[in-house]
Amino acid sequence: MDDKLVQSAKNGSYILYSAPHSLYAGRARSYLVKKGIPFEERSLGHDGFKEAATLGKLPTIPILVTPLGEVIRDGAAIVEHFESTSGHPCSPSGPLQNLMSILFDVIGAEGLRRPAMHYRWNYPEDNDAFLRHHFFSLFKPDTPDREQKTETAMVKLRSVSELRGVTNDTRELVEALYLELLDALNVHFEHTPYLLGGRPCVGDFGLLAPLHGHLGRDPHPAGLMKKRAPRVYRWVERMNRADQDASEYFDCGTDFLPNDEIPVTLQTVLRVVAQDFIPETAASADFLNLWLSQKNPEVGTPAVFRLGSSIGSIEFLVRAQAFKALVVPYRHFHLQRIHRMFDEHDNLTQDQIAQLLKACGMDNILNFKLNRQIGRLDNLEVWLD
Repeated sequence: MDDKLVQSAKNGSYILYSAPHSLYAGRARSYLVKKGIPFEERSLGHDGFKEAATLGKLPTIPILVTPLGEVIRDGAAIVEHFESTSGHPCSPSGPLQNLMSILFDVIGAEGLRRPAMHYRWNYPEDNDAFLRHHFFSLFKPDTPDREQKTETAMVKLRSVSELRGVTNDTRELVEALYLELLDALNVHFEHTPYLLGGRPCVGDFGLLAPLHGHLGRDPHPAGLMKKRAPRVYRWVERMNRADQDASEYFDCGTDFLPNDEIPVTLQTVLRVVAQDFIPETAASADFLNLWLSQKNPEVGTPAVFRLGSSIGSIEFLVRAQAFKALVVPYRHFHLQRIHRMFDEHDNLTQDQIAQLLKACGMDNILNFKLNRQIGRLDNLEVWLD
């Protein structure tokens, strides 16, 4: 192992290769901050990132290097690394709250990429100067053609917005659904500082990914969030502070809501999300199951791809509006967690879970199963038997 990867071991801290404007990095950074885990954040241009990315199997962020030199790629994997070794403190013990926590984590990972990409890249007059600074800062000062590389990166990422389903025909609906989501979340955070009470659950960290890195920092969507949903913006701030930061709630307590309670306001949030999450996930599952039957990939074949790459695209309807987007198996990798959790419970609890999902417009997710599982092997999501 290169000494550059483990030099933080001298003081027992971790290295987080990241970027302030990264969607997925926000989840990992927030978790480290909230749990008081010492870390040093480094840019992709830092010495050591290239080797860390090689060990992480993909040149994506975030990548965490532990004091012992272990490399963990992906924000969800970083959170699970700490959760699994500390008794899952951010996973509620009640089955209904645990379901909600996992579901919001999945939604944060994949369910809000469309508005996140749209509001970043389709308002260049407001955002581009801000983004250009951040992308320029990823490269070392002595990097040849630094400005050209910055522009190339921005052009490439701007194209991903359309690949995710944002076009002139769909833009109005993408914005309408996002505004409905902001409104519903703003009502929810009137009563509680986090999704499920007085402390964050895993779902808070997942949901933060798009609502911080893109939608809560980029000038245009950040201004929109501040004006339209100030309580949501406060939650974004709160999730990036080590303390509870909930003085405006006075007596909210510091634990999850009692008796496995699921607020009606949270169910309303999910009914908004379900309007495009469910049809896209259904189309994705159908596509992947057909693809699996035709291609039969070998066990261990990667099931994730570089940004903007995929094995195909899907078409689906949202409020009678046609969308076309890339297939993302990563969504189903995370949905498996809900299926596994559901299967672990007795019939009575399963009935309660199913009833809750139905009330949220999400009951069909229990049926969106792939014919083969996706596992994580040596930092890479791969097809299993």
